[in-house]
Amino acid sequence: MTKIAVEEGLRPFQQALKTAGFLVVEVKEPDEVHRSGAQAVVVSGMDRDFLGIHDSRRSPVITAAGRTPEEVVAEVRRSLGPVE
Repeated sequence: MTKIAVEEGLRPFQQALKTAGFLVVEVKEPDEVHRSGAQAVVVSGMDRDFLGIHDSRRSPVITAAGRTPEEVVAEVRRSLGPVE
């Protein structure tokens, strides 16, 4: 199952990702993001440099700002590419 780290407080996005079949891990601290082993990270977009991960991760960072949960799920899928 593909693991997605989601910034604390983004409950509708967490639920949409779970419904779409992803394993969701809520994160609060930078260490949690790095230790989670997540293939993608979803952030609120309120802080462009959430936890210092905007460009320091190999995993895609998806911003939820201005998007519906369904749009974020679609972006996560696009960012991860085809799943075998």
